[in-house]
Amino acid sequence: MIPNEKKSTLSDEALARLAANGNGAAFDEIYSRHRSFVYSIALRMTGNSADAEDLTQESFVSVFRRVGSFRGDASFTTWLYRLAVNQVKMHFRYRSSRPEMQTSDGETPEPRLAMPRRTDPGEDVLTALVRAEEEHDMLSAAEILGLAVLLLLAGNETTTN
Repeated sequence: MIPNEKKSTLSDEALARLAANGNGAAFDEIYSRHRSFVYSIALRMTGNSADAEDLTQESFVSVFRRVGSFRGDASFTTWLYRLAVNQVKMHFRYRSSRPEMQTSDGETPEPRLAMPRRTDPGEDVLTALVRAEEEHDMLSAAEILGLAVLLLLAGNETTTN
């Protein structure tokens, strides 16, 4: 175990070996030594402090999972740098495949779910709803309720005529 000191005198490589063997105190020491380093990498690459904070956390989750793969061929900080850069790159890859709108204050708005598209003006609401389900369009409860009301109104019109 690492002594209960604030800072350990062990090298990063020794801490990595201890952490790989399940020593939580060693991992805590790695985190406290390198958190600001990883955060600065993420912030420099993203330009967004909220994303940088999230990516720092995700990077250390990866460190926790992969510390056993650290071989010591390069310094620990070099290995950590590559891991953090790869985490940010994956973030951008994911984001480009799923574009996300942000408000002016950097918050992500609630997703607006699509209404079924009616390509034919004569298409009835039920057909549009069935087609939306087949196309895996997601509908909110309010949209489904609105469609149900339209179906009821359409049903009443056909029975009264």
